[in-house]
Amino acid sequence: MRIRIVDAFTDRPFTGNPAGVMLLDAFPEDSWLQNVALEVNHAETAFAHPLPEGGEADWALRWFTPVTEVAMCGHATLATAHVLHTTGARQGPVRFATRSGVLVAESAEDGSVTLDFPTAPLTAVDVPEGVAEALGAPVVAAFDTGPYVGDLLVELADERTVRALRPDHKALTTHSERGVIATARAEDPAAGYDFVSRCFFPNVGIDEDAVTGSAHTALAPHWSQCLGRVVLTGLQASPRSGLVRTEVRGDRTLLGGRAVTVVEGELLV
Repeated sequence: MRIRIVDAFTDRPFTGNPAGVMLLDAFPEDSWLQNVALEVNHAETAFAHPLPEGGEADWALRWFTPVTEVAMCGHATLATAHVLHTTGARQGPVRFATRSGVLVAESAEDGSVTLDFPTAPLTAVDVPEGVAEALGAPVVAAFDTGPYVGDLLVELADERTVRALRPDHKALTTHSERGVIATARAEDPAAGYDFVSRCFFPNVGIDEDAVTGSAHTALAPHWSQCLGRVVLTGLQASPRSGLVRTEVRGDRTLLGGRAVTVVEGELLV
């Protein structure tokens, strides 16, 4: 069985968000999938297998962190679409059957991938007690991101504040199902991005995620409303960093980016 490590939302190795990708004939037991994800030890490992022709989806897709299965993952979906395209296993759009419904990914000839994901239903909430202290910065506004994303989205004063965060990850675990997305408007839109973010997911074993596609299904509608534009670019300002192109289309959000395969090997167990 071939296993690959793909850096997603980037066109340069060792940046973006690395994901394990395995193309299978069928899903083995959950415990085996979880053990492989733990061995890979990246934010997510994606497992996919082809489905019979004529159905609503082409491939089944699941995502595991080193400690649990998750309901939605953008960067590992992009990585899987990249592997399908570059290996010739699938050309054109691919429909993935997932726990979040059918998700579509389309690979272009230039290597870019566009994901079609559900837009997160944002609900403004009072800033939870203790979240500003856990982040180490004042919070301007807070939003619940709904069941698929499962995060608390918080807007901070400016980009500099987001970049300087040194949160108490243990203290963040009580504030949402998965974690906390911190964001602010870009200080200089001429730099090539419209907003910045950082994502902290200690509840699923990821203190800070490198580049989070699913978070941008919440970031995109928030900043589209704030900035008055449906097409935006987000920079996730993690140490590895990466860019996500977004376009809000009502209850769907398009996420665009590139990927590069950095490791390809054989799983021996």
